[in-house]
Amino acid sequence: MITRDEILTWLAGLGERPPGAERLDSMELAWLVHQVEQRYGVELADDQLERMATIDDAVTVIAEVLTSHV
Repeated sequence: MITRDEILTWLAGLGERPPGAERLDSMELAWLVHQVEQRYGVELADDQLERMATIDDAVTVIAEVLTSHV
């Protein structure tokens, strides 16, 4: 199961995020999708990406993808 802390750690690879920032910008979303697809060998569909506007959204969507991939 992926955690919020893991996602924040991955996003830290892009540089500093403003404290308390919840929304994902386009660069962060692209980076996050790349990390998930490479690490877990899954592909996220466009409709899943559209649901990933915030960190919590990303946790939910990625958890769904990884659960269905098992």
